[in-house]
Amino acid sequence: MPAPVASTASENSPRPLDAVDESHSSIPRHRIILASLIGTTIEFYDFYIYATAAVSIFPLLFFYGDEGSALLASMATFGAAFVARPLGAIIFGHYGDKVGRKATLVGALLTMGIATFLIGLLPTYQQIGLWAPALLTILRFSQGLGLGGEWSGAALLASETARPGKRAQAAMWPQLGAPFGFILANGLFLLLATLFSYDSTASDLSDPFLVWGWRLPFLLSVIMVAVGLYVRLRIEETPVFAKAMASNERVKAPIGEVFRRNWWEIILGTFIMLATYGLFYLMTTWVLSYAIGSDETGGLGYGYQDFLVLQLIAIVFFAIFVPVAGKLADRFGRRPMLIVTTVAIMLFGLSFGFWLSADSMGTGEDLNIWQMLIFLAVGMTLMGLTFGPMSAVLPELFPTNTRYTGSGVAYNAASILGAALTPFVAAWLVQNHGVVAVGLYLAGLGALTVIALILAPETSKKSLYTQPTE
Repeated sequence: MPAPVASTASENSPRPLDAVDESHSSIPRHRIILASLIGTTIEFYDFYIYATAAVSIFPLLFFYGDEGSALLASMATFGAAFVARPLGAIIFGHYGDKVGRKATLVGALLTMGIATFLIGLLPTYQQIGLWAPALLTILRFSQGLGLGGEWSGAALLASETARPGKRAQAAMWPQLGAPFGFILANGLFLLLATLFSYDSTASDLSDPFLVWGWRLPFLLSVIMVAVGLYVRLRIEETPVFAKAMASNERVKAPIGEVFRRNWWEIILGTFIMLATYGLFYLMTTWVLSYAIGSDETGGLGYGYQDFLVLQLIAIVFFAIFVPVAGKLADRFGRRPMLIVTTVAIMLFGLSFGFWLSADSMGTGEDLNIWQMLIFLAVGMTLMGLTFGPMSAVLPELFPTNTRYTGSGVAYNAASILGAALTPFVAAWLVQNHGVVAVGLYLAGLGALTVIALILAPETSKKSLYTQPTE
């Protein structure tokens, strides 16, 4: 039976009208760039400080048990946000498609920011027992709700104001929030760990860093949220959305409409993002736990501060190749560029045994620092290439009046399959089957993404303003 791509070509499909040029918008281009970039930077900063703490700090402070069990429990709470993200996409997508992009972006930013700030105030397991991991999980869930609504709005703000033919390049700005947020989060943790002389192997809970130092990145996020609110309150609606609303194209229930008319696009979008999510959380969250882990958890024994430095260097490659990916996707098309990149990700996964095995990498004082840095740089280069075009690719799959909801659901459903389980599964695979199995896992995610890309339509020439037929 042929793939039901007919949802974009049937009689119920949107018909494209004239492309909306940014000259139709009264929003200055620099303000659009800043509003889309700063919001995702803050959101990803909030998300990454949790990821870093989940590996190195929360197992000591919020969970009880041996080192391996506490790490797995911490990774499980890390995944709670990914379960929340599709729900956040539905909630914020509903208002984004009915009320507007601007107000919804403000709500998503506040949800994420307040949850992050409150994590910095939480008492630990030693103070309130099981209430500590319970409250941590609730706030982590709230972080996921906010991020579930954030990305779609930022992507639409950038893509719906782009010049025709330059959409992937314009839409890459919110994607840069990922490496920028990572640099801010891990850079601050590195600075604090250095100032407090904190070693990840330390387990003395009276250590000042474990008592209060780790809280500072969470509490300081409130400053960034205030800046983000100031910027976003000064933007207007995108011309694409304003034109759709002027034509009375608002739907009563965007989630029902998008699942009824565009369920196939949701499936395609979910699997198109799958390898991207898997690669990123292997290269950030899991590899940190593997690198600094002890023999008990199957780790290599890197120093916490030393490895953060390596990650910060490697993340620069991520930032560099995001705009490169935008240019390539506009020049060669979304599908060809992403298929080549995803095949490269699969080959990279198959090479994990060479890069990361203890026999190859060494352990303790014999660790090969340069080999690890090259591994991280290659992975982050591929991450920039695969992540860069996504804020154009996913919105292009959906019509204007359900685009916020549809792109958000696809993006965040992929987070469950490609990210929520990945750090936990990878940690379990290392402990039971070795690091080669982790690479095979990544290659498997890549294979599913390649299939989705082959089945997907090429959307680089599609107008983002579409009007449903009667």
